[in-house]
Amino acid sequence: MKFVLWLTWGSRPRLCAFAALRGLSPMFLLRQPSPETIRRFISSQCELPFYPEVGATAGQLPPGYNVDRNLIMLGTGKGTYERAFAALRNWKQFDLGWVKIVPDETPLEVGATVAIQAKAFGFWSLSAARIVYLINEDAPLKRFGFAYGTLPDHVECGEERFTIEWHAGADSVWYEILAFSRPKNPLVRLGFPLARMLQQRFARSRFQLWPHWLTLMVRDD
Repeated sequence: MKFVLWLTWGSRPRLCAFAALRGLSPMFLLRQPSPETIRRFISSQCELPFYPEVGATAGQLPPGYNVDRNLIMLGTGKGTYERAFAALRNWKQFDLGWVKIVPDETPLEVGATVAIQAKAFGFWSLSAARIVYLINEDAPLKRFGFAYGTLPDHVECGEERFTIEWHAGADSVWYEILAFSRPKNPLVRLGFPLARMLQQRFARSRFQLWPHWLTLMVRDD
């Protein structure tokens, strides 16, 4: 779940598009948001309600949403699991250059509110989300993760779960993303095919960068 735009720019079309976006949400920006802008944005979202199907990634997925499930094997052994655990705990799955979680030091706690900061097609955006539940299991397999859900000032409506699993019997470590979402912003609904294409690009990027993140976790150790 992330900010998506599909417009083309000269300066006038870009400014006209920006004016339209500002009418839909104040958190489409021409410049990178400052720490104070981010703080105010998150503060404004902290007490706002969720979508109706909160926590559904832990059970039966609701109808009427697009469902995305992606799974990749990261490697083998306890060391791989522990490095993947550390990467997930530190929001590394959002460290893509054009997307990041802010503040990036936010601890994984139920109820913690964050913003997804993105830059696409010349605009910056902030989208609000809150951690719904945590996963930390030792049996029948080691499993760590969390789910977060969108808040009212987000271009989409839905929930996304991230998990790391160590299957000790097969000695394999897996990373999975499970999400259900649907566009809430009218511009996203109009450009749905391209929005879905960019969603898939976002998912691919998060899988492709895992070797890099695991290497970083080794250095941090």
